[in-house]
Amino acid sequence: MGLVEVARGAWPEAEGDVQLPVLAGFVMSSFSPLVAEAARRCLGRAHGEPPVAAGRGARTAVIISSATGDAVTAAEVARAVDAGRRLGPLLFFQAVPNAVAGYVAARWELGGPVVSLSPAGGADPVAESLAEGLAMASLLIRDGDADEALIVVAEQALTDGEHDRALAVLVRNSEVN
Repeated sequence: MGLVEVARGAWPEAEGDVQLPVLAGFVMSSFSPLVAEAARRCLGRAHGEPPVAAGRGARTAVIISSATGDAVTAAEVARAVDAGRRLGPLLFFQAVPNAVAGYVAARWELGGPVVSLSPAGGADPVAESLAEGLAMASLLIRDGDADEALIVVAEQALTDGEHDRALAVLVRNSEVN
């Protein structure tokens, strides 16, 4: 069974992509807004405005794949623990990628499985994360757990000169019309 791409979206896509939209309930870090914006662009191209039609949305999986995860939140949590400071509840909530995956699923009414992956990284973490996401999507679709899968790959800038980037791809079984 092969997969066919239904739609895709990314951040950034154009020179004007400088500031990510604010995502209510997520603070300090660009990771969750990055995932949500790439997903919005992809799903918007496939379905227009949310929600996805019930028949399709109920069988659409959400897969978040990132070699580094939310590095900014992880660093802030580590600083708070090292300093003996109390950690704010929003940081605890957003410390796992499933939080933003759940946000995307709820916003677009996607009822399929939600999966977070963290591939080893490498020379091109976006390509590696996408390959892992596609492999998981293929497994979920082949096993009958979903008809479609939204794969969102997100990598935050970790060094000067880098930029946050995300890619969202909606795929389905190539044998289904």
